[in-house]
Amino acid sequence: MNGPFILAIDQGTSSTKTVVFDKNGLAVARGVEPLHTSYLDGGFVEQDPEAIYNNVLGSVEKCLADLRAKGGIVSEIKACGISNQRETFVLWDEKGNSLCPAVVWQCKRSVAICERLKASGLESEIRQKTGLLVDPYFSASKVIWLNENHAEVKSAIQAGKAFFGTVDTWLLYKLTDGAYYRTDHTNASRTMFFNLHTLDWDRKLLAEFDLLSLQLPDIQPSSSSFGVTDFEGLLETRIEVSAMIGDSHAAAFGEGCFAPGIAKATLGTGSSILMNIGKVPKPSQNGMVTTIGWSMGEHVEYALEGVIVTCGATISWLKNNLGMFGEITDTQEMANAVRDNNGVYLVPAFSGLGAPHWDMSRKASITGLTFDCNKNHIVRAALESIPYQIKDVIMAMESDTGILLQELKIDGGLTANTFVVQFLADLLEKPVVNLGFPEVSALGAAYLAGLQAGVYESIAFLKGLSRDHSTVHPSPDNSIATSGYLGWREAVG
Repeated sequence: MNGPFILAIDQGTSSTKTVVFDKNGLAVARGVEPLHTSYLDGGFVEQDPEAIYNNVLGSVEKCLADLRAKGGIVSEIKACGISNQRETFVLWDEKGNSLCPAVVWQCKRSVAICERLKASGLESEIRQKTGLLVDPYFSASKVIWLNENHAEVKSAIQAGKAFFGTVDTWLLYKLTDGAYYRTDHTNASRTMFFNLHTLDWDRKLLAEFDLLSLQLPDIQPSSSSFGVTDFEGLLETRIEVSAMIGDSHAAAFGEGCFAPGIAKATLGTGSSILMNIGKVPKPSQNGMVTTIGWSMGEHVEYALEGVIVTCGATISWLKNNLGMFGEITDTQEMANAVRDNNGVYLVPAFSGLGAPHWDMSRKASITGLTFDCNKNHIVRAALESIPYQIKDVIMAMESDTGILLQELKIDGGLTANTFVVQFLADLLEKPVVNLGFPEVSALGAAYLAGLQAGVYESIAFLKGLSRDHSTVHPSPDNSIATSGYLGWREAVG
């Protein structure tokens, strides 16, 4: 096993995964460390900042041990890339001590703050400048909440001694003993403090939020030199952190969303769909958020993102609550056992409908049932609801930007279901590319770090590494998918 190697850290909500990649983009060692999250009353979701940092060190230590066990030489690791849970943030003082627990992206404590921001007439300015919806999902409203409800945080902010950072910034600060206080464009673009057009913190919005005295990190391209670390002695010599990027953006880069019209969809419990829209930010009129996809040098690629609330969770509900099948893998055969859905549609609004509908008060429904229907039709309808929702988002993105989808990259557990993947290709009438690799966020971070470090020579070189990906093309006759979509539109209303 020969270097040079790239160390990639994917710090997620439930665990940290560390992967070592070789010069051909192949994973050669891994280490995973689970991370505890506290779900509290009032919609509070928190993590211990020190636990996040120690979790990363534990994951890196396991990965390095795996590399040594396989005959790899640790000193041949040339650089590190970090991908991270995006909107989760930490506040700390000038000594590097956290002022409160890390506030996780899922936290809903600031719902009333968001309603107040909307009522004040700030919503359109926030959307125009940041590309984001006014929602607790993004960091700013929860920082406002802490400033108004947490005495120690408020005192530190007013004194100009409160340091804000998303998880990437916190890790960099800790790994370098406070020497480097930086973030990248993608993470900055998820805070609601960042102006997409100036590529800097927006002082006017910060003043509106009463947060002008909040310390904010320097912003750099995703692929650039952020600082050096030896991971508290886990490495004999220090290496450069040469990439930092939000996890969904890292996944898109790892899957090859290098040019406008290439999108990625994660088929998990829900779905995040990110489409590259090129070098100019474009506002959405259809419930998408505008964000930065990735950046390198002077080059910045923007993206639209749409969130689908329920995908794989629908299939789990059929299994666990209705007992329609024994194993989720059974659904593929059940869907193929019938010619079509027989007019049955399952609208999976168990927690409302996400993009582009944004009807959060809607309830789930199954429509079109007749006596000649059986459970195979219901299972098929559930599986079809996933491609239908992705099609809704892609059409909205195309309408917003005038950029047509070229191909869709997919990742997540449901990509193993060949019925879903083929139906998606038929419905979109575009190729669907399955990387077949579980750690795509780590891969994207490694690619960006390796480009900066010279391990990977160019994006053209990276394109060559993806030639073996599995591509599913639309069927010559896709009439069942296209006619089914008309019925879906009617069912959704």
